[in-house]
Order: sequence, then C-alpha cells, then structure tokens
Amino acid sequence: MEETRPSCQLQGEFVCFHCIKAVYVNSEINSETEKDILEAASPSFISMKTPAKFREFIPSILNVSRQCLASGDEDVAIIAFEIFDELIESPAPLLGESVKAIVQFSLEVCSSQNLETSTRHQAIQIISWLAKYKSNSLKRHKLVIPILQVMCPLLTEASNRDDDDDDLAPDRAAAEVIDTMALNLSKHVFSPVFEFASLSSQSVNPKFREASVTALGVISEGCLELMKEKLEPVLHIVLGALRDPEQMVRGAASFALGQFAEHLQPEIVSHYENVLPCILNALEDASDEVKEKSYYALAAFCENMGEEILPFLDPLMGKLLAALQNSPRNLQETCMSAIGSVASAAEQAFVPYAERVLELMKMFMVLTNDKDLRSRARATELVGIVAMSVGRMRMESILPPFIEAAISGFGLEFSELREYTHGFFSNVAEILDDGFAQYLPHVVPLAFSSCNLDDGSAVDIDDSDEDVNVNGFSGVSSDDEAHDEPRVRNISIRTGVLDEKAAATQAVGLFSLHTRSSFAPYLEESLKILVRHSSYFHEDVRLQAIIALKHILTAAQVVFQGQNEGPAKTREVLDIVMKIYIKTMKEDDDEEVVAQACMSIADIIKDIGYIGVEPYMPQLVEATLVLLRKESPCQQTESDGEIDDDDAEHDEVLMDAVSDLLPAFANSMGIHFAPIFDKLFGPLMKFAKASSPPQDRTMVVACLAEVAQHMGAPIASYIDTVMPLVLKELASVATNRRNAAFCVGELCKNGGDSALKYYGDILRALYPLFGESEPDDAVRDNAAGAVARMIMVHPESIPLNQVLPVFLKALPLKEDHEESMAVYSCVCNLVLSSNPQILSLVPELVNLFAQVAVSPVETSEVKAHIGRAFSHLISIYGHQMQHILSNLSPTHANALAAISSKS
Repeated sequence: MEETRPSCQLQGEFVCFHCIKAVYVNSEINSETEKDILEAASPSFISMKTPAKFREFIPSILNVSRQCLASGDEDVAIIAFEIFDELIESPAPLLGESVKAIVQFSLEVCSSQNLETSTRHQAIQIISWLAKYKSNSLKRHKLVIPILQVMCPLLTEASNRDDDDDDLAPDRAAAEVIDTMALNLSKHVFSPVFEFASLSSQSVNPKFREASVTALGVISEGCLELMKEKLEPVLHIVLGALRDPEQMVRGAASFALGQFAEHLQPEIVSHYENVLPCILNALEDASDEVKEKSYYALAAFCENMGEEILPFLDPLMGKLLAALQNSPRNLQETCMSAIGSVASAAEQAFVPYAERVLELMKMFMVLTNDKDLRSRARATELVGIVAMSVGRMRMESILPPFIEAAISGFGLEFSELREYTHGFFSNVAEILDDGFAQYLPHVVPLAFSSCNLDDGSAVDIDDSDEDVNVNGFSGVSSDDEAHDEPRVRNISIRTGVLDEKAAATQAVGLFSLHTRSSFAPYLEESLKILVRHSSYFHEDVRLQAIIALKHILTAAQVVFQGQNEGPAKTREVLDIVMKIYIKTMKEDDDEEVVAQACMSIADIIKDIGYIGVEPYMPQLVEATLVLLRKESPCQQTESDGEIDDDDAEHDEVLMDAVSDLLPAFANSMGIHFAPIFDKLFGPLMKFAKASSPPQDRTMVVACLAEVAQHMGAPIASYIDTVMPLVLKELASVATNRRNAAFCVGELCKNGGDSALKYYGDILRALYPLFGESEPDDAVRDNAAGAVARMIMVHPESIPLNQVLPVFLKALPLKEDHEESMAVYSCVCNLVLSSNPQILSLVPELVNLFAQVAVSPVETSEVKAHIGRAFSHLISIYGHQMQHILSNLSPTHANALAAISSKS
C-alpha cells in the first residue's frame, strides 16, 4: 500500500489542523516528515484563535516526542520545545491544564543524563519560561515543589568549566531556573530551597555541599525578605562552607556571600563581626577562584558599611594592598573594587591609606595594552571613589594629573574604560563642585560623544507615536528626531556601549548640577540629549536621563536667573521636564525608571511649590491614580489570565515613590489638597489590607501621617477608616510601629474631635512602646511625639498624673530628633502654664533640661524653649532649686545656665 502523506504547503505560515493531526494518527509517517510538520506547526499554532484547539494537540505532541526520544531521535523533542516556547510567551491563555503535562515532560528530559546537553537545556529553558511568564499556573497547579525537587539536585551535576558550551550545562541552567522562580514565586520557593540547602550542606559529597550554598546564593535576590528573617541559619550554612576542605565548595560559598551582601542589606551588615573575619580568611585561600569571589564578596559587603568597618580597616587594607601588588590582573581588578568599597565605608578614616592607593593607581592609569585596559578602567574608578572619601581639601591639588590621564584614555577605543572614566569625572565634579568648571571644556564633549554613540540595532519595536509635546526651547521639541524613533521594548541584550551611554548621561546631569551657571554653554545640547535618552530602548539609560533632567532644571534656574527672559526660559525647561516625567509615569515599562520620575516630581514640587506645578496637576493626579491601581505598563506582568490579586507582587521601591507624591501634593496645597486626596484615598488603602505585607501597610501609614501633617483639618473625615489600621500597626514590626506612632500623633493633632474618642485606645496601644520591652529607640521617640501632640491638642482628655511620669522617663530623645520640637514644646508649654501635674516633677524636669542643653544635635530653637521653661521654674521655686542644681555636673549646670541667660 502506498504511503499516505498529507497534502499541504509545509513552508507556509499556516498548517491545517488535519495536517498536524496526521503526525499523531498516522504511524507510517517517518521522522523526517514529523520534523517538517512540527517545524511548520509553531507559527500555525500561534495563528489559531481557539485555545481549546491548541490544548487538544499537546498530549499528542508529548507522546510523539517521548517515542522519538526513546528511539534516539532528539530533534523532534527539540522542535516540540520550540512550539511550547512560543505558546508560553503568548499573552493568550493557551496552555490551560496542559501546563502540568508540559512540566512533567520537561522534568523527565532535563533529568535524563543520557540525552544531549542541548536537548536537556531546551527542557530546562521551558521551565524557566514558565516561571517567568506563567508563574501563576505553576502555583495554581502546585508545580513549584516538583520543579525544585528536580532543579536543586541538577545543581550537583559536574560540568566541564572549560567547555565552550558552558552556558548549556545543566547545573548552570538549573541555577538560572531557580533564580527566575525566586524572583517570581518567592513565597513558594524559599522554604523548599532552604530545606535542600540545610540537608545538602551536611552531605559527604562535595558537589551537594557546593549545590547547597549555590542554591542559597541564587535565590537571595528574589527571596530577600524571607531570607532576612532566616539570616542567622542561612549564614551558618554559608560561613561553614567557606571553611570547607573542597575548593569548589569554598568558591560557591564566597559567591553566595557576595550575593547576600548585595541583596540582603542592611540586615546582613549587622552580622559583620562574624562575616568579615571569614572573608579575611578567604582572601588567603590557595585558590585564585576563591580569592576573586571573596574580593567580590568583600566589595559588596563593605559597600553598605559605615563606622563598623573601622576595627577591621588596618588588616583589610594590609591584605588588599599586598594583593594589589602581587596578583594576576583579574585579581587586581576585583581587589580594586574591594578597596573602593572599603574607602566608601571608612570615609575620612581612609586618609592614611589614600596616598599609597593613589600612587599605585598612577601605574595602572598609564597602561595602554588591550589586555590591561580593564585594569586601567578599575583604577580610574577607584581614584574617583578615594577622592569622594577623603574630600576636596586633600584632593584638589593632586587631581590634575589623574584627570589628564583619564582624558587620554578616551583615545584607546575601549568602551569600558570610557564608562568608568565618566564615573570618575562625575565623582570629581561632586567633590570640586564649582571648582570643576575649569574642566568642562575638556570633559563635556567627551560625554556628548559617548551619548551620541551608535550602539547597533535592536528588536521588538514599540510603534506608539505618542510623545512629549515639548516646544520652544531652542530647537528642543516634539519634532526632535529622537521622537521619530519608535521605542524598543523587552530587550535582553547588554553591551559596553549601553553602559557607556548610561555613565555619560549620568555625568552630564552631575556636571550641570555642580557647576550650574558655568554649565550655560552646554545646557541646550544637554537637554536635547536627555530628551532623546528619556525614551531610549534600555532602562539603564532612561533611568540616568530621568535623574539628569532634574539636575538640568536646577542648573537652568541658576543660568537664567536675572535675565530678562529668564522666567520664561526656565518655564520652558520645566515644561519639557514635567511632560517627560508624566509620560514616563504613564507609559514606561520599567519600575525603577517610573519610581525615579515620581521622586523627581516630588523634589520639584518641594523646590518650586504648587504655583509652579499647578498646570500639570490634573495629569499628575491621573498618573498617580494609575500607579496606585497598579494599571501602568511597568506594573503589568505576563500572565496566563488568572492572576491572584491577593498574592500579586509589586515593586516596593516604586510604590514607596508613588506614595511619596501624596505628601508632596499635600505640602504644596495644604487644605486645598482635600478633593484630590479623596480620589487617591481608596486606591491607597488597598495596600493596607490585613493580607498585605508589613512593608505595604507601613507605606500607607507613613503616607497618611505626612498627608495629615500637611493637609491639616480635612483629615478628620478619614479618622474612623484609618485609626483601626494605625492602632493595629502599633503592635507590628519596628518600622511599622515607628510610622504608626508618628501617624497617630498627626491624626490626633489634626483630626479634631473625630480623633478624641480614640484617645483611650491610643494611650493603651502606645504604653508598651515606652517600656523596657521596646528595643527600638526611634519607636519610643515617635511614641513620645504622639503623646506630646495629644497633650497639646486636648490636655484635658489626658490623665496627666499617669501619663507624664512615663512620658518624661522616655526623654531625652535618643534617635529621631525630628520629634524634638513637638516633644519639648509640649513639656515647656506645660511648665510655662504652671500645670500642677508637671510641676510635681521638677527634679526630673531639671535633669531633662540639662541633658537637652548639652546635646550637640538639638537646635538652638529647641534649647531656647528649654531655657525659657527653666527660667520659669527658677522664678517659681527660687532657692528651693539649689539642691537639685547641685546634683548636676559642672558641664550640665553651665550649659543650663547658658541657655537660661539667653531666654
């Protein structure tokens, strides 16, 4: 019988259902025909309109693929994975229940060590795409743990690190999957990975011990909040692995520690006494690989340290300077990064080491061989960091030769060197401030040149032709050629030129900020570049453009000051900047870029007031509403159409920035903000649900506190809605307790009689914050501020005989001195009004006044209040005060006498 073959055009864009089906029902079709049809099937699947049609073929595709794998034909399985790849990336809900079968098949393939590495990699990649694009499906079908039960052991597979196909190695690919899952499914990933790491860390097999710490390292970014809660046992595993007899385990541990230092800030710094000695020991490791990763860990760890580093400074710098002179180039480069982090942490304490470091950098900054240029780049960066640490006075006279060397490096045609040099110039501009003006003619053209580099073509074009309608500023307009270029989205590429552009864009902004009027000749061209870069395809460049636009506006205000047309020109620049920021809020797809636009707008409102931004308020409010509702492009995630709102994650930095806009509006508008706040209140409160994470709830409470503070009396109509939330947060984690205490005080101060009925509940909730069980001084200070505001508004509603002894015992303020005026004004007003309850506590008052008088952090205004109150006590009690005053130290007595004499 003659072989039956489907009659269709396989090369077209569409393959009929019966042609695809023929693959699965006709056993006589050979493998080559199977491959042909499957290759054509992918675009045909995507062109079908009914998801059910897709799903009915998936079991057949899986069956055929299994049969082909069993017979040794892996190509068919690879084509099947390519089809699944397209289905997963489609925004339509095409997979349905079949996701379980696809995951099962993918796990079977990636676990089969007898298959080709490329085939296994395709299977692992499918899991990775599912974690990225269909995370809700994995969660809903309870597939997270089964996937991790395969992926974690894959980390133990040995791979040849010299292999050209190292990126395809199962252990590396599995690490990427676990990382992606942690970023998208953090709540579901941490516990099983931590369990795997805990068990594997005790294994006799070094590959399992290596996998243990590798797994913890790769999830540290996605699971950062959960890891912070378990930091002690996590560190126990990793620091133990850093002492492992096997090099591979120590290397993985140093990598993990670097990841922790990068992502688990600031909590990890509190463990410096255990971590730094371990890193110091690892710097002496026999393995260069372990040393290099340890320098990376040291650099990341020290970056967020402050004075805690001082006891370790000498041994650290001894090791680092020795390594800098006696190590291969790659170790020298990571060593320079570590020295930079140490210098940033130590600040002025780094001065004794600065001269030696700078002398060594001179040698690196004249290297010209291609293989040495990365080291030259790191050295250039380090000189800028050292300059920032030791300051203008010590650096200004010795900088010229370094600047000259940095400028000469631009002729070496090495993008990374140019990138780091722009960063160096940015740091120098910051420390020299107006003194940097002399270098502008030399460095600004270099920055412009990098900004205007052609970095090649990209893909995935956004055809939106909407743009900022900017007009009038010397040729900067919506017709600028940059706006004719469609935005490119979803780019995963990263090039040296891209990083160079970002660094140059940042430099342009900082040059304008620090040289201001001297930047006038470059203002127009800079603005054109920044407008263009604000819609650049990569978010790193857009981010720097958004930051720099605020700096350009600041410079423009100075440049045009005093000119006849100055106000009009400044308004033109403001108009360009504000329209770009609003467009960014509404349209940009990167959360960090949008957050920066929000922060910049808040700063502008603070700088120029409501009058300056009034024309933009309707659009600003609309854009803020979109962000609060999580409807902006940057808040949309690829999904399979079944998002669980209660479990949806969002960027904390973005929402903090958005919520900061409301107090900025309130501060500029006062009571007139009330109608706008009414629109924003509902969407804001959705972040305060009981199921919301603590950081969301405290964001809302902090926002409400500042709105109440600035808007004033209109907050009264919201008291009954928000007070239960705020009272509950007084018993939450420390940050939440602090913000809730501040908020409850502002609600009482501005809420009028609406707040009065809650006074008893508030005092009961605040009382534990004054006790020994409260470990956080800032919480106690804010609790004192809340009580002070309550007393000042309704003293008759406070049982002062019970409250004042507890209140005064918590003083003086220890940490949050922004509460000083409220707290000490309350105390002084009670004294000046001769309130009998406070006058019964004169010894406590005198002791408190003396401590405030000697405090270096309290303002002269606060001390003047204290001086008047003390003088009033003297006028009442006269010689009776001598016994109390004689118990003070001479320093305290003299300080008290000094402020009293000025009152």
